Amino acid sequence: MMMWSWILGMSLASGVDENPPPPTVSVSVDSSRHELTVTSGPFDLPNMPPMEDHGMMDLGVSHDTRLQRFEWPVDGWFRGFRVELVDGKGRVVPPHVMHHMVMVNFSRRQLLYSAAERLMGTGTETEEVSVPKTIGVPMKPGMKLGMYVAWHNDTGQDLEGVQLKLTMLWTAKNQNPPPANALPIYMDVNLTIGGQNTFDVPPGKSTKAHEFTLPVGGRLLGVGGHMHDYGARVWLEDVTSGKLLTQVVAKRDDAGKLLKVSRKLFGVSGEGLRLKANRRYRVVSEYDNPTGEMKPKGAMASMVGLFVPDDMRRWPQINPNDPSYRRDLASLELRGAGSTSIPASHHGGTADAHSSREGADGNTSHGAEASSEGALRAPPSGHDSHE
Repeated sequence: MMMWSWILGMSLASGVDENPPPPTVSVSVDSSRHELTVTSGPFDLPNMPPMEDHGMMDLGVSHDTRLQRFEWPVDGWFRGFRVELVDGKGRVVPPHVMHHMVMVNFSRRQLLYSAAERLMGTGTETEEVSVPKTIGVPMKPGMKLGMYVAWHNDTGQDLEGVQLKLTMLWTAKNQNPPPANALPIYMDVNLTIGGQNTFDVPPGKSTKAHEFTLPVGGRLLGVGGHMHDYGARVWLEDVTSGKLLTQVVAKRDDAGKLLKVSRKLFGVSGEGLRLKANRRYRVVSEYDNPTGEMKPKGAMASMVGLFVPDDMRRWPQINPNDPSYRRDLASLELRGAGSTSIPASHHGGTADAHSSREGADGNTSHGAEASSEGALRAPPSGHDSHE
């Protein structure tokens, strides 16, 4: 789910129509199947050099779309999705051409960050996702949504007229008993709202971490994660006790290239993983870079999940005048502007290891430095503000 970014000025490669038809987005509802289909396109995607690593996305070797807005049309609960890609002739497009897609809910803010909710996200390592009908993300007709895509076409040929078909599963409002309200929770090890969340990967093993508190307690029902090449795992731990609460693990090839990231479900019918309000937690990433070389801005790391709050009334509300929230909206509007490529920091922004980070309630939560030995050490006092 991950999501904040600045423009990196680099023109797209030439070789396709300079004035392709502007992409559009349409929404259709199949009430009998409880499916909502979002179709976006057409997109003309020039062939690009292969990415040696994910960090190349931050060097402009990508094609980001503009934010496409639409409204959620039904009363119910969102509970899963699948993605299909086809070209203008109806031929299946390899899924890796879509590096990532993120959907934003402008009608609700995130739990930990003063930013619009990231309702869902999918990337090269994401498979079809669904949860049981006993849980779901509560949605109301008229909720303002938007989506953007980062493409990287390295198929060896230009792709014309590509259509993205996103099928979203939903549960009807009249289900009895109703599903438990489960909302997205996003935990990034290196986040600055409105900036980039990439960081350097030194040779060997290294870690980076971010600490936070929750404004409301609740149950974590399941988690997934996002990493780049050489990523090993992301875990969540209790700062006070040092106990490891959960983790997701990267599957890599023999060269350390990322294949996918695991997911973990705690059991939707049980208590899940209990997290307490105002207790300090830490999300930590581990990379293992076997190349012997520093990979500048080559990493991202986050954990995402579904969280059932104890009291929905304590979920933080949108403050449209909050500087962080305004930076988030501004960065979203800048995505894909003109004929530029934008860094793939779809989950956040670069933050120095010593800088403070704003929590959901306006408190600061502090990062910890990455160490090539894999050990964490606390940052010094006197952190810079993100205002």
